[in-house]
Amino acid sequence: MSFFIENNHIEMNPYKADCNNCFGLCCVALPFMESADFAFTKDAGTPCHHLQTDFRCGIHQRLRETGFRGCTVYECFGAGQKVSQHTYKGIDWRNNPLSANEMFQILPIIQQLHEMLYYLAEALQLGDTRPIRKELEDALNETERLTLLEPQAVLAIDVSAHRAIINPLLLKTSELVRNSVAQQVSGRQKHTIKRNVKSNMMGAKLKNADLRGMNLRGVFLIAADLRGADMRHTDLIGADLRDADLSSADLTGAIFLTQAQVNSAMGDSKTKLPPALDAPRHWLKSEY
Repeated sequence: MSFFIENNHIEMNPYKADCNNCFGLCCVALPFMESADFAFTKDAGTPCHHLQTDFRCGIHQRLRETGFRGCTVYECFGAGQKVSQHTYKGIDWRNNPLSANEMFQILPIIQQLHEMLYYLAEALQLGDTRPIRKELEDALNETERLTLLEPQAVLAIDVSAHRAIINPLLLKTSELVRNSVAQQVSGRQKHTIKRNVKSNMMGAKLKNADLRGMNLRGVFLIAADLRGADMRHTDLIGADLRDADLSSADLTGAIFLTQAQVNSAMGDSKTKLPPALDAPRHWLKSEY
């Protein structure tokens, strides 16, 4: 759940995909290679075979079963509908082919900006961030402003430079949240790992580990055993959770966790997620 700030008033405005108001941009603009995540190779700017005339995916409910697991872990954070309905005012790439290439170039720029908006909006919801609330609000409003520019102005945005402004605020948010639980975790006992974790923890055995308040930013947790792990108030921004087993894990209050990360992992009905995120359908299948 996210929002934007206008005249010091918080309005609800989820930064999540609304495929009904998008021109199927991710199914056209983005390339992919035949692999365990994609059943065939597709070039950037070429529509996927499964994209229908109404811009809907013909196998959306069967993506994992038909070899398109990669699609289930992509998140545009609402960039698709922003480009479709605002930047190009509802005129799609089929009806205006001259704008198609430009539209496809703009999507990843807006996607990155919307990802920042997603994190900033989450930070503003956290009580621990009161000391930096004004900075977060200003950053969110400026980032939103960038997404509303005309196409050529969007193409000129230095996304890396803007990210360098946003990232310190997200780091400070992480510190404030994790410091608030530091006292609770000072007496770690049996299932403990060092607070300074390695960047590569692929396949790590962390069953029942106490990870409360830890910084797992960008950590490779591919296929890690996190069954029953206590991950409350853990910073998971950019963590790679592909095939990590989160069965019975508690991620209540975990910060900067996205639906795409959850979709890439395994879990079960006992996994506790932040309220804004949903358990994927494949978690309930018997093989997990």
